Amino acid sequence: MINLTDSAVSAVRRFMDSTATPMAGLRIKVEGGGCSGFQYGMKLEEQIADDDQVVEFDGLKVLLDVNSAPLLEGVTVDFLDGLEGSGFKFENPNASNSCGCGKSFSC
Repeated sequence: MINLTDSAVSAVRRFMDSTATPMAGLRIKVEGGGCSGFQYGMKLEEQIADDDQVVEFDGLKVLLDVNSAPLLEGVTVDFLDGLEGSGFKFENPNASNSCGCGKSFSC
């Protein structure tokens, strides 16, 4: 199962609270692309699809499509906020290779 740190959950909640439209949850997906073959994608969703896998973290719903869920097994998503900038960081124990930016990987 995917895991979100408390910092990531707090960051997502801040983004959701700043939208004018109520959001059902955060979609995390894996798509082809990036320098290593696959890349992560995240976006707020207004609705949950019928075939989504829904994982809750302290009331925050994370939505995973059927193709992305197996590739996100064991992944930890964190949110870092520091002098060099802020953003989400993915730690994937299943990745055999990842690029320097940490946004893409291969299995």
